[in-house]
Amino acid sequence: MTDSPHTPDTPAPDDGVAALSYEEARAELVDTVTRLEAGNLPLEESLRLWERGEALADRCQAWLDGAREKLETAKAARESADAEG
Repeated sequence: MTDSPHTPDTPAPDDGVAALSYEEARAELVDTVTRLEAGNLPLEESLRLWERGEALADRCQAWLDGAREKLETAKAARESADAEG
């Protein structure tokens, strides 16, 4: 099976995902899910959308994991300072 070119409405799964902010990735993910749920898409486009959605979901999770880590680090630093003070 050969890969066909991606349509302007369906970028390749990893096209630019790493550069997206959390808000951008989440908004695109919501749009992607909406398009998939609406149906009426050719199978190939649905698969590309699904792959793009997975990449966007991973990006959102990476942002959330990073935020959680920063909060835990800040909390630990505060608790350490409180214990010393």
